[in-house]
Amino acid sequence: MSYGKPKKKMMGGGRATYKKGGGVKHFKRDGTEYKGAMHKMPNGSLHTNKTHTKTSVKLFHLKDLSKKAKAKATK
Repeated sequence: MSYGKPKKKMMGGGRATYKKGGGVKHFKRDGTEYKGAMHKMPNGSLHTNKTHTKTSVKLFHLKDLSKKAKAKATK
């Protein structure tokens, strides 16, 4: 039994890494908070869904959002 951080599952062939959200909030480009499964791409960017699909969208931290999106995120 492990009581540490959530486990990461490495996908084969240099693919994306599955990661469960930790203490930092993630947002879609428009400032909508995202709380679902996400994965990290080889270039380091975070995307929605457990693995990359056609519907995956890039996720951002609050500091990386536009002024308008930050306003929506902090309401």
